Amino acid sequence: MSGQSASRRAASGTRATVDGRSTRWNGHKEQRRAAVLDAAIEVIEECGAEVSVQQIADRLRLPRPVVYRHFDGRADLDEQIRRRILEALLDELMPALRADGTVRDAVRGAVGTYVEWVDRHPNLHRFLDGTAPRGDSSRAIAGARDRIGGRLADLFTSSLARFGIDPASARPMAFGVVGLVDGVVNSWRADSATALTCEQIEGILTESVLALFEGNARSLGVPLARDTPVAVLLASPESSAS
Repeated sequence: MSGQSASRRAASGTRATVDGRSTRWNGHKEQRRAAVLDAAIEVIEECGAEVSVQQIADRLRLPRPVVYRHFDGRADLDEQIRRRILEALLDELMPALRADGTVRDAVRGAVGTYVEWVDRHPNLHRFLDGTAPRGDSSRAIAGARDRIGGRLADLFTSSLARFGIDPASARPMAFGVVGLVDGVVNSWRADSATALTCEQIEGILTESVLALFEGNARSLGVPLARDTPVAVLLASPESSAS
């Protein structure tokens, strides 16, 4: 029996050693993977959207095959780069989708945050637009649009509920705004001959989104004006009555 117990203890110790090594190796792989993505973003920012795996490897002073070792091919690498870029964008944009100030303030703040990010990071934006797979859309890009559109839809739903209106139109309205902003900004950045500045695009988009809000509000019977505080549009009927 004592021999069997010793064998079991030895086997248990071996499993613990293997498991510990596996865990440490997984942590190392995650760190190396993150380093590859960070290096890729640095290269894109400095050199342009047409980044090669060799450029990323050179930045990290690693052999090219080591970079590929952490991804399932070039398509997976590109998708993970897109995901990392979008995380940085959403970290700035999501806090701007808030119910502060007037309707005009809220629209200008959100639109301005996005347009200014694109203006500061033209190569990252070009990478997002230029490397997205055709046909099957990028999950990272689709997920980012869902988060932004979903946040707007929540705000619109709350406002429609405030006036006792069926919120079924909230989601189409929200994603219509997302599509409008995305289309204008993509067209602006793709036009190499444009003389329009970041501030001018911000102004055009702010006016366009406000006009869209006003038209939808009119059709639904919501008393919306550009100088209406957003808090008023979102207040519950009970708090308004009091």
